[in-house]
Amino acid sequence: MKSNRQIKDHYPCLIVGAGIVGAGIFRDLSLHGIPTLLVDKKDFTSQTSQASSKMLHGGIRYLENFDFKLVFEALHEKNLWLKLAPHLCYEQRFSIPVYNEDKRPLWMIRCGLFLYDLLSSFQNTMHDQTNRSETISKFPQIRENGLQGAGIYSDAVVDDAKLTLEVIYDGLENKNCQAENHMAYINSKKLKEDLFEVELKCELTEQKYKVTTKKLIFATGPFTDKLLSNSHDFNWEPKLLPSKGSHLWIERKALELPSPVVLTPPDGRVIFVIPQGEKILVGTTETQIDGEYFDLKAGEEDIQYLLDNLKQYFPKSNISKENILSTFCGIRPLVKEDSSHSRGKTAREHKVFQPISNCYVILGGKYTTFRVMAHDVTKEICHSFGIPFNSSLSLAPLRVCSHILPFEKTELTKEVVINCAKYELPKTFEDLVIRRLGINDKKHWNHSESFDDFFKSIQSKLSEYIEISDEQITNF
Repeated sequence: MKSNRQIKDHYPCLIVGAGIVGAGIFRDLSLHGIPTLLVDKKDFTSQTSQASSKMLHGGIRYLENFDFKLVFEALHEKNLWLKLAPHLCYEQRFSIPVYNEDKRPLWMIRCGLFLYDLLSSFQNTMHDQTNRSETISKFPQIRENGLQGAGIYSDAVVDDAKLTLEVIYDGLENKNCQAENHMAYINSKKLKEDLFEVELKCELTEQKYKVTTKKLIFATGPFTDKLLSNSHDFNWEPKLLPSKGSHLWIERKALELPSPVVLTPPDGRVIFVIPQGEKILVGTTETQIDGEYFDLKAGEEDIQYLLDNLKQYFPKSNISKENILSTFCGIRPLVKEDSSHSRGKTAREHKVFQPISNCYVILGGKYTTFRVMAHDVTKEICHSFGIPFNSSLSLAPLRVCSHILPFEKTELTKEVVINCAKYELPKTFEDLVIRRLGINDKKHWNHSESFDDFFKSIQSKLSEYIEISDEQITNF
C-alpha cells in the first residue's frame, strides 16, 4: 500500500471527502468490486473526523428527543466495532454525577440508563449507580455540595483518526481502488447523462487532473454547502447548521480521575472528561461558526468555558491553562429540519440527497454509524451497476493495521516511523506526526530522545516519502 499512484482518466465512482463517511463508502464500494477514487483537499480524516470526542457511542442524550432508532443503530454499531477493531477502541464505564439542582434526578438517570441498555439489546455492560459516598470515594476531587450520587453506563473510547485511516487502507486492498489526499475537487460538469468530468488539483504541486466518472459522491460534511453552492449545476440550497466543537487535552496529573465522567452544566450542554493514558480529553463545546471552516483552532472563549466547568465540578483539582497539552476543534455538520436557524431543529440522523442524476450527497449522522450510512449510497450504486448489494461484506474485520497503535505503551522507534511514512500514505510532516503517530503537539512527546533530534536524525530518509524540513520540525 504505497502513495503517489498515477491518477487514471476514468473511475466508475469518485468520492469527494475522506472523513469517516467518505472512507466508509470507499471501503463498501471496494468490497463490492467497484473501482473507486477517493480524494480529499487535505489529509485523510484531518478535519471533522479527527475532531470528535473520541467515542463510539449510542448518544445517550438523544434519548430525551426520542431518537430511539438512531440510538439503537449507534449502540449496535458501537458494539460491532468493539469486536471488529479491538486495537482501535475499547469499552469504558462513564459516570454521570447528579446534584440536587440538576433537571434530571438520579431515578430519572437510572431509567434512562436502563433504556440505553435495552436499546443495545443488552450487549452493553449493564448500567449501575453509586451513592453519594461511593461517588466521592471514586472521584475524590469532585464537588460534594448537593451531590446525590452517579449513574454509570458503558460506551467506547476510540482513536477516530486511526479508525478512518484503517477503513481507507482496507478499501485499498482492492487494487482497482485509489485514495489521494491533498487532492482538491475544483469543479465538475456533465458530459452526458451518465458521465461527469471532474477537475482535481494537487494542493502540494498545483498539478491539475481531469477525470471522468459515472457516479459522483460528496461526503464533505460541514464543507458541503460552501462547496456545492458555488456550482450552478447542482442548484444547491444550504442544508446545514454547522456547530463548532472544541476539546482540550490536559495532563493526567492535573485531575484525579480513574474513569470517564459526563458533566451536565446548567446551560444544557454535555461535557465528557475521558482519561486516556497519560492525558485526559475534555469536550465539547457547541458554538456558532463563521468564516473559514478548514483547520480550525479552539478559541479562548471555548477553552475558558471548558476550564470553568472543570473547576466547578472538580474544585479541589486546581486545574489551569498550564495543564493544557493541546487543543483541537472541529465542526458538526448538523442537518436543518426546516428553513430555520435553530439548533434545536437539526436532524441527528443522516440524509442522502441527489441534486442531479448519478450524484449523491450524504449529510449528518454520527461518527459511530458511518458503516450503515455508507450502505445507503453503496446500495443504490450497486443496483444501478447491476451488482448485488451485500450488506454483510462490511461486517468483516479490517485487514490492514496501523504501524502505531493508539492505546499501547510502546517506544517509538525510527524504523517504525519510517515505515509509517512509507506505507500509510502521509504526504506532509503534519500528516505523519499528528494522524499516523498520534502526536498532537510537542507537549505530548514523552520519548527519551527530544522531538527535534529524533526527527532530524531520520529527516533524509523521511524526505523520500513526505514533505519535511528543519523549519517544520522546529516549529511543530
